[in-house]
Amino acid sequence: MPIKTPELVLLDLDGTLVDSIPDLANAVNKTLAEFSIKVRDINSIRSWVGNGVEKLLHRAITNDIDGEAESELYGKAYSFFMDTYRNNMCVESICYPGVRKGIDYLKDQNIKLGCVTNKSEQFVGPILEHLGLKNDMSIIIGGDTLAKKKPDPLPLLHAASVFEADPKQSLMIGDSVSDVKAARAADFQIVCVSYGYNHGKDIRETSPDAVVDSLAELPQLFHGEAIR
Repeated sequence: MPIKTPELVLLDLDGTLVDSIPDLANAVNKTLAEFSIKVRDINSIRSWVGNGVEKLLHRAITNDIDGEAESELYGKAYSFFMDTYRNNMCVESICYPGVRKGIDYLKDQNIKLGCVTNKSEQFVGPILEHLGLKNDMSIIIGGDTLAKKKPDPLPLLHAASVFEADPKQSLMIGDSVSDVKAARAADFQIVCVSYGYNHGKDIRETSPDAVVDSLAELPQLFHGEAIR
């Protein structure tokens, strides 16, 4: 559906702007191997991404999307993972095709841009900077920046408040059900990319307002009609 050019656009990171799976999978499997746990295939790890590092690690240790690892093991594994990922988070991670073109289009429309992700804030800035996206973002909100993270609407509403933007005239762009739920709760419009993670499920099942195969398609959505 056509979408009115918004005042504010917030973009998810993993699965939307950046394909970070290779570096995440590498850190996960190095962690599992360190604690004599069977390494996981990359497709499983891909399906576990989207709810923050904590959930990802619990899922990897237990090999279960709803699993919860034993607390002592988890604590040691978490520390090892964070150190490993911190030192290797920009080795193979790349921007998806069309990201630069899409962001340049949004900037040409004088739209404020921000990155809102469930990834730990300490990783977000360095990854965005490494990939040449940090200076495009007027605000960066990680999963531990505020008291709550997506799917709670707080990160989106906080960003809107910072820029005095009307949520109804704002847009979230993401790849997962968490992005859709957060946008709906915040009264944002929601556009999803078809290529993201979303735990292996088709994002269309969550009924976003639109789905694009590339951020380069954003101009086709912005035709000036009222948001509905």
